[in-house]
Amino acid sequence: MISASALVVEAGHLLGSAAEARILLAHAAGVDLNRLAVLPGIGEGAVCDYRQLVRRRAAGEPLQYLTGRAGFRTVEVRVAPGVFIPRPETEVMTGWALQRLAEMDRRPVVVELCAGSGAISAAIAAEMPGISQSAVELSEVAAKVAAVNLSGSGVDLRVGDMADAFPELDGQVDLVIANPPYIPLEAWEQVAQDVRTHEPELALFSGADGLDALRVVARVAARLLRPGGWVCAEHAEVQSAAVVQLFAEVGAFSGIADHLDLTDRPRFVTGVRAANLAG
Repeated sequence: MISASALVVEAGHLLGSAAEARILLAHAAGVDLNRLAVLPGIGEGAVCDYRQLVRRRAAGEPLQYLTGRAGFRTVEVRVAPGVFIPRPETEVMTGWALQRLAEMDRRPVVVELCAGSGAISAAIAAEMPGISQSAVELSEVAAKVAAVNLSGSGVDLRVGDMADAFPELDGQVDLVIANPPYIPLEAWEQVAQDVRTHEPELALFSGADGLDALRVVARVAARLLRPGGWVCAEHAEVQSAAVVQLFAEVGAFSGIADHLDLTDRPRFVTGVRAANLAG
């Protein structure tokens, strides 16, 4: 048997991250991360699995795909190849949404568009149990993972195009939240190689200007929301002005504003459903 500390040092040099080495070792050993320090040693089989995981990570495979897990706010969700990995930036938007929901004097109705792994809906369900939640995801691969993550949460998960999702909820929703694809196709080369190699294109790219999905989000939110209901949608930092403009052009929202993420970069737009569509 080899000590956990020796294995972490060994892989830490290769990966440039002792933290990632510890996460991979705990996964290979089948123990919680906080138990690594008390293990007397790591068996041969687990060491072989660990070193293989380290090699794959060093080659650029995302840590979350190797462990099958990703943390998001107060929950841990399953992820897998073909499923977008939730990011810390999205936690800020989700926190904003939870604050708005907490202010409502009614049992909120929430819809998530472009649900992916279901991380947003899972976090909302965990932090505000008992509300009415629905989510839609286009990818069947991602939807299967989301179904696992949302099992027992009460979230109504559907597979399909967000453009015509939940017609029975038209005009009744209190909050629509979305982290849609928003990278322009022309920005392919600027995306980190490990992201564009391993994560699903469907969850990353959205037309020449990156705004195709966001245009749909704005229209769907206008359809679903009750007057006074909120929409929030994530976007790239360089799209702030363009996204605010496209939500304004729908003519259904007031109080449109943009918000910063954890790194003080423009990251998500919000708006309130007005009483009537313009024109």
